[in-house]
Amino acid sequence: MPYIPENRREFFDNLLRQCAGHVQNEGELNYCFYKLATLLIEKTGESYANLSMCSSAMEHAKLEWYRKRLAPYEDRKIAEHGDI
Repeated sequence: MPYIPENRREFFDNLLRQCAGHVQNEGELNYCFYKLATLLIEKTGESYANLSMCSSAMEHAKLEWYRKRLAPYEDRKIAEHGDI
């Protein structure tokens, strides 16, 4: 996961915090990911490189989510309830 400079994070975090405040379910979250990628392609142009960039970013964000949020949650639940 590429870590971006603090000042760029602040810019995106403000916009994303607003968006997150309105997301009510998985479908809406999925729509937001899809629409953001679609808008980026509209801005940058449709090419294999740009389409691949969006796909790669989604996949790497998924992997980072698992590594930083889901795996630690599962580890806490194993400690709480025991392993399978």
